[in-house]
Amino acid sequence: MRESGAGTLDTHEHHAERGFWRTYVFSTDHKMIGKQYLSLGLFWAVVGGLLAHVMRWQLAWPDTAVPGWGEVGPETYNVLVTMHGTIMVFFVAMPILLGAFGNFLIPLMIGARDMAFPRLNMLSVWVFALASLVLLVSFFVPGGAASAGWTGYPPLSAKVEYTGVNWGMDLWILAHALEFAAFLMGGVNYLTTAIALRVPGMTFFRLPLVIWQQLTATTLFLLSVGPLIAGAVMLLLDRIIGTHFYAAEGGGDPLLWQHLFWFFGHPEVYVILLPAVGLVLDVLPVFARKPIFGYRWIIYSTIAAGGLSFIVWAHHMFVSGMDPRLAMPFSITTILISVPFAYIMFAMIATLYKGSIRFDTPMLWALGFIAMFIVGGLTGIFNGSAPADIYISDTYFVVAHFHYTLFSSVVFGGFAGFYFWFPKMFGRLLSEPLGKIHFWLTLVFFNVTFFPLHNIGLAGMMRRIANPLEYEYLVPHQWINVVATVGAILLLASQIPFVVNVVWSLLAGKTAPKNPWEANTLEWTAPSPPPPLNWGATLPVVYRGAYEYSLPDMAEDWLPQDRALAARSR
Repeated sequence: MRESGAGTLDTHEHHAERGFWRTYVFSTDHKMIGKQYLSLGLFWAVVGGLLAHVMRWQLAWPDTAVPGWGEVGPETYNVLVTMHGTIMVFFVAMPILLGAFGNFLIPLMIGARDMAFPRLNMLSVWVFALASLVLLVSFFVPGGAASAGWTGYPPLSAKVEYTGVNWGMDLWILAHALEFAAFLMGGVNYLTTAIALRVPGMTFFRLPLVIWQQLTATTLFLLSVGPLIAGAVMLLLDRIIGTHFYAAEGGGDPLLWQHLFWFFGHPEVYVILLPAVGLVLDVLPVFARKPIFGYRWIIYSTIAAGGLSFIVWAHHMFVSGMDPRLAMPFSITTILISVPFAYIMFAMIATLYKGSIRFDTPMLWALGFIAMFIVGGLTGIFNGSAPADIYISDTYFVVAHFHYTLFSSVVFGGFAGFYFWFPKMFGRLLSEPLGKIHFWLTLVFFNVTFFPLHNIGLAGMMRRIANPLEYEYLVPHQWINVVATVGAILLLASQIPFVVNVVWSLLAGKTAPKNPWEANTLEWTAPSPPPPLNWGATLPVVYRGAYEYSLPDMAEDWLPQDRALAARSR
């Protein structure tokens, strides 16, 4: 791509795309690639959701066959647990929050015509598609899919004889390797694009917060994934040629894998969480009609949280047998990481204070995110405290906490972004009544599903139990599993209004105007949907920050970044 003069288009040869295949399949357009990531993520969301349905049915009524599936034995249950966790974390959350929204929004929000490396961007989504194919194939190979847990702890993952799974486990590792390669390509693209292709006037402290969150998440992934890749190579060597990196009988240490995994795994939590936080941060001021509270301090808090995420990993290992002297320092760092997030939550709530709030569907999802994430954050304090964690580790209390943090991020944060940017992505307006029905049903049944799990976790129900009725002490609490399962079934059913809404809107929905929400950021200056290259012959120029709403000297309650008025700079 070359620009001449003040952002005037000269040529852009790689976007001379014609025909179905170049437009929709082998596209280098960042917007289409974002939609491809979104499609793959939604496909896996359906698969992962169905696996969750089977698990929950088994836990509620373990002596009956699961409708549409059949009997679920312990071995099958281990496969369900492993693949559900793998799919939801790596094949749903990452492609949707990082791959889809990152690809679609970054160039549009900084005023670029595309990513810095469009062909590398196309390669990344196709490598991810190959990873998806490998993971899908792993369900059908002899011995079945991986069953060592989504964390892949040795010796279960290192020795075939422990699980009876051979090829399935190898393909599981290969799928992760391919996926990580895809997001490494994407990460290089994201950082280069945001640094090098910003339009005149788009300083770093005029960037929308969703871009800051995307870039921080990308940086965390790039810095943390290396040790896990090395660990995965060692795991494959243990499995294939009989090395003993993790085999205690050969002088190896199973805890080594846990350290390598969680050194990556806890930053990975924020690789998922931060993009969702960014989506919510950009939705809130639009519908509160107020500037975002503490813009710069949100950025500093985000960076601080990212840095601290590298020194908290061992709170996952308090009961693993590691040196108990490490419990105190890792408890302290875990509590410290809650401080920047507490500020971000405070900033979100402060943005709402005395705002002229519009309760449109994106705003409802953003508010739902705040409420659910606060619950997840408060329960996380117990997990981070070594004395408390000794009693609740590996129980369903952890499952509840995990879903209140990551499920709220992926679902509530993701839907806030989806409903907000859908008109820009597809040029159609979604139905507000259907969107609100979708929100309220999801909010209610999410809590019916996951809040009771705190209680049964405190009652002593451990994770990865296939039949709770085999444990006498759990029998009096079985009603909690029944309630949670009914909630899960209704939670899945609650997504029907969403499917109907999207299909109806794409086929017969109202045409979306350029800026239906009266928002300030640059993507709303492009047509809906944006054409190839995003803008016409001339790129926009930025004069101010992204969140100047309802300021005293404004004739209207919004002031787009590209409006050339004598307004204050930020």
